Amino acid sequence: QVQLVESGGDLVQPGGSLRLSCAASGLTFSSYVMSWYRQAPVKERELVATITTYGGNTNYVDAVQGRFAISRDNAKNTVYLQMNSLKPEDTAVYYCNARHQILGATYWGQGTQVTVSS
Repeated sequence: QVQLVESGGDLVQPGGSLRLSCAASGLTFSSYVMSWYRQAPVKERELVATITTYGGNTNYVDAVQGRFAISRDNAKNTVYLQMNSLKPEDTAVYYCNARHQILGATYWGQGTQVTVSS
């Protein structure tokens, strides 16, 4: 019954911004390290950003450092990805991932499409 549902993907122009959301249910959200991954056509799925269980630490792939920000609201069981200064190479399906920090159980959302194009 664990479910991760992404939303917020859209078509935006280069330089624009989007905020993605991932709403989790059926799990103890604060026990999970949350991450955003993305996958472009014919490319491997790559880790974009990670946030620890209470938001104390974040990390980012170099390509988005300084442009993207991951955050979480444990009271709302939601993790966000704020994306600024978007580039065409950011175009991908973005996936939410939850990993139990102790048990290692992992769950994935269905993805949301982000397209950056003029």
